[in-house]
Amino acid sequence: MDFREGGQFKMSFVNFTTGTAQSFGGTFQEIRTDEFIRYSDKFDDPNLPGEMTTTISIHAVSAGTDLKIEQSGIPEVIPPEMCYIGWQECLDKLKRLVEPEIPDAP
Repeated sequence: MDFREGGQFKMSFVNFTTGTAQSFGGTFQEIRTDEFIRYSDKFDDPNLPGEMTTTISIHAVSAGTDLKIEQSGIPEVIPPEMCYIGWQECLDKLKRLVEPEIPDAP
């Protein structure tokens, strides 16, 4: 991952039940530190045609961070709900990674 405007990335999702993988990659189009990311990507699989665009807006709020994610150009065979669920799962894993475990006081 080359996280800069014009930089590229490549990744794969693996279904651990079946062992199948979907690879995709793209280009970071716009980055504003601590505010905004827009990137394009496309799947390697010719059955998942087209180029998707994802925009991520980040804003500090009194209780933490407001995060807005929008995707366009999703291949028709992928239900939009699955993208939503996928982002929820990713954000939950990120939360588990970065939030400290604070034990209750005795």
